Amino acid sequence: MTPGLGAELQARERWRLFKDRCFAAVMVVGGVAVVAAIVLIFFYLLYVIAPLFRGATITPAATLPAAPAATATALIGLDEYAEIGFRVARNGHYEFFGAHDGKVASEGELATAKSGAISAVAAADPVSHVILAGTERGRVVVAQLAFDISFPHDQRVVTPRLSYPLGRPTVRLAHGPGERVRLVTGQSTDEETTVVAVTEGGHVLLVNAHQQTSMLDDPPTRVMTRATLDLDGTQVTHLALDVRQRTLFVATSDGVLNSFDVRDKSKPALTDRASVIDTANRITALALLSGGLSLVIGDDLGNLTQWFPVRDQHNNYQLKRVRGFKPLPTAVLQIAPEFTRKGFLALDTSGELGLYHSTAERQLVAYASGLPQVAAVALAPRADAAILVAADGGVRTFTVSNPHPEVSFRALWDAVWYENRAQPEYLWQSSSASNDFEPKLSLMPLTFGTLKAAFYSMLFAVPLAVLGAIYTAYFMHPALRAVVKPSIELMAALPTVILGFLAGLWLAPMIERELVGILLAFPLVPAAVLGFSLAWNYTPQRLRRLLPEGWEALALVPVLCAALWLCLLCGRALEVHFFGGSVTHWLSAEYAIAYDQRNSLVVAIAIGFAVIPTIFTISEDAVFSVPRHLTMGSLALGATPWQTAMKVVLLTASPGIFSAVMIGMGRAVGETMIVLMATGNTPIMDISLFQGLRALSANIAVEMPEAEVDSTHYRVLFLAAMVLFLVTFAVNTLAELVRQRLRRKYSSL
Repeated sequence: MTPGLGAELQARERWRLFKDRCFAAVMVVGGVAVVAAIVLIFFYLLYVIAPLFRGATITPAATLPAAPAATATALIGLDEYAEIGFRVARNGHYEFFGAHDGKVASEGELATAKSGAISAVAAADPVSHVILAGTERGRVVVAQLAFDISFPHDQRVVTPRLSYPLGRPTVRLAHGPGERVRLVTGQSTDEETTVVAVTEGGHVLLVNAHQQTSMLDDPPTRVMTRATLDLDGTQVTHLALDVRQRTLFVATSDGVLNSFDVRDKSKPALTDRASVIDTANRITALALLSGGLSLVIGDDLGNLTQWFPVRDQHNNYQLKRVRGFKPLPTAVLQIAPEFTRKGFLALDTSGELGLYHSTAERQLVAYASGLPQVAAVALAPRADAAILVAADGGVRTFTVSNPHPEVSFRALWDAVWYENRAQPEYLWQSSSASNDFEPKLSLMPLTFGTLKAAFYSMLFAVPLAVLGAIYTAYFMHPALRAVVKPSIELMAALPTVILGFLAGLWLAPMIERELVGILLAFPLVPAAVLGFSLAWNYTPQRLRRLLPEGWEALALVPVLCAALWLCLLCGRALEVHFFGGSVTHWLSAEYAIAYDQRNSLVVAIAIGFAVIPTIFTISEDAVFSVPRHLTMGSLALGATPWQTAMKVVLLTASPGIFSAVMIGMGRAVGETMIVLMATGNTPIMDISLFQGLRALSANIAVEMPEAEVDSTHYRVLFLAAMVLFLVTFAVNTLAELVRQRLRRKYSSL
């Protein structure tokens, strides 16, 4: 070798080593970058969802001195911005004051001297800011608080005022001489006002005033309706009227809750009666939650329970105890509901505050106020502040941090008994047109739908892809394999949105129209393939030579087409003769099986076609990579090609095939567009092939653009993404562990 040639070879070797090192460095950097990206995604998801599980807090904000002429306080509250407070004394005196400095802005009397002294005070729905006051002369004052907001010099100014929806005159409860009002409740809107009162004489009276308009553009007139409830008022301890003015709840001293239908104000009807506490206890507090459907009841032992009407099998409503909450140390003194959420603040006689959320069924925080004698407590409209008044008239305000009360393990993963539902259920319904909507944020139907879609699609795709890969790699002629393999791999480039579009608009109606034939195809088409294979073995050699070895798959094409055509043809005939012309109607009538056009069967076929190329390609490469000396040795020892394929080739390639199946499953779990377009996107938990579903990925894609940033809904969607991330990570990790074990087990072959 000449010196010049040796130097050139050394230079080439150094250049090759340099390229190898550069490539190795790039691979290391790329691998580390991928791992770092996955870790960053995980921690970002964790960062967004962590606030969901932070506890609520109550912290002192201000302590205001008692007014010089303070009297016993009946009601207290705050405006929307927690800047102006108000309180109403038991004698009807009211005042607005600064929530930070206690400075009185305005004050006055709810009733005039002509109406008589105030004997009972109560609040209507917190959102309405309506106050009702009964008098010694059997009358009721209906007043409404308002907080006008203006921005002079770009500074927010809140101006409180008091108005009277029915005018300054009071509402007379009865036509005759009035009796002293002992208890009062009611609701008032622009169209209708309903007042219910219990008098000292034991009468339970209802008065309704509603606007009546004529067809002639005359001014509206107020129509008064009065009724007496058939109930001993001397035993009544608490009253509550729902915000729609349809249902009245009356609690008595023996712990019985009576429910009256007052839609017809002239004829209140008792609809149900239930014992809500133990006979040895007594009801000490009662309040309606936001929306007016649920009652929270507190007793003298500190117990808190939630009740609401539930429809029975006879279509009648009955009061049911839905859930209980962690009790307070002593008797419950007052329950203050939130304005727009299903939460409430409970106060006991020892001055301890408990913040609860009904749907989450948990106590969010307990706080000792340090005041043994507390008169009243209330939450601000935004539930970000609370106000408490002591027996001596001193006022304390608190800052409340409670951004995500709806979230708990039970609310996310357990069956929850929601309002207007007959039993506990797994539901996802994140929004509604109603302000008193109870969010339903169970992740169970979404997780179930994700796994259901993956299971059915893998049930369809795995046999086709794996068996096709084995045949293509081991039995098919190389020339035919060179066409088939790239063609199937090309299917992976088809956008899933196209598959979803075709599945939703073409495949779903076709399956509904040819359901019997499609179902027949699943067992009969494979049977036709097996029958053709058996017949091919008995075909004379001179005919078999017409098709070279390895090209037999071409003969299957007309067989498959004919079998599928026969299945569809027979399906139509069977549907006419045995199912009355409509198998979907027959399923519903005979077995109560509902059929949705966009269902799991459509999804299984569509996602199956999406994952078949991935599973086929990896499985085919694994089978084709089996060393030839193994197959040749097996054949030389007398094994048939199929015995060799099943006991040598398949076992040796099993790590790669298992990896292919797991990768395909990961693809199916994370599929978005097909599930979104071909399922109806219904979050139900039903294993039926004929029902739709909603997957985690599709739900995130649909609702994330509409979710308010940093809201509970927004963070729960990120939690759904975390669940999807962990499921995919677990599947891939398990696949790798099993693959490595299979590889070690069969590496000696």
